[in-house]
Amino acid sequence: MPMKLKDIPPFFEKLQAERPNPQGELDYINDYTLLVAVVLSAQATDKGVNKATGPLFKVADTPQKMVALGEETVRDYVKSIGLYRTKAKNVIALSKRLIDEFDGKVPQDRDVLQTLPGVGRKTANVVMNIAYGAPTMAVDTHIFRVSNRTGLAPGKDVLAVEKALDRRVPAEFKLHAHHWLILLGRYVCKARKPDCPACVVRELCQFKGKTTADGIAPSPRKPVKRPAKARVTKQKSG
Repeated sequence: MPMKLKDIPPFFEKLQAERPNPQGELDYINDYTLLVAVVLSAQATDKGVNKATGPLFKVADTPQKMVALGEETVRDYVKSIGLYRTKAKNVIALSKRLIDEFDGKVPQDRDVLQTLPGVGRKTANVVMNIAYGAPTMAVDTHIFRVSNRTGLAPGKDVLAVEKALDRRVPAEFKLHAHHWLILLGRYVCKARKPDCPACVVRELCQFKGKTTADGIAPSPRKPVKRPAKARVTKQKSG
C-alpha cells in the first residue's frame, strides 16, 4: 500500500534528524576515484571495495596514472572484488575515454556518464549526486526494498522506483534522500529480518510484517465466517 503523501515529509524529517549529513560509505579522493569506486562496487560491498581501492588510489588517482598502470596491474589490485576481470577492463577503458574525450575530467552529465564503459544509470546517479550535488536517486537493492516495503515509492523495477521517488520525495529532501534510504536499508530495514523496533520511521511505514522485539508480528487474522444455524420451527401437535 503506498504511503500517503502527507506522511512523506515527516518520514524524511525523522531520517534527517537521525542523520543530518548522511555520507556514502565508499572511500574516494576526487571525482575520478569516486567514479572508479562506484564502478567497482557493482555486486560488491562498500567495505570490500574500500579494502581494494585504498592501495590502488595511492598509486593511481587520475585517469592518466590508471592507464599507465595497465589492465593487468589494476586487475591485481582489485582481484578480491567480484567480477574483477571485467571491472579492471572497464576501469582502463573508461579512463582512456576520459583522457581522449574529456581532458581527463569526469563529465557533469548523467547521459554522457552512461556512455562510459561499466557505467550504468545507478552509477551515473551516484556520481552526479555526490560529486556534483544533483538531486538524483541512485536506486540499488536497498532503496528498491525500502521504497516498496515502506510504501514510500512502490515500483516493479529500479527505474519505476526511481521515477516514483522523483515524483514523491519533496524537493528539500532530494539531495540526501538516496543516502538516507540506503543506510536505512543496509542497517535497519534489512532484507531477511528488518529491525523495526530500532526504526525511526516505523510509525509511518506501511509494511504489514513489522517485527517486534520478540520476532515478526503476526498478520491480523480475518474474522472467520461461521455458517448460520438452521432455524427450527416447532410444529403444533394434533
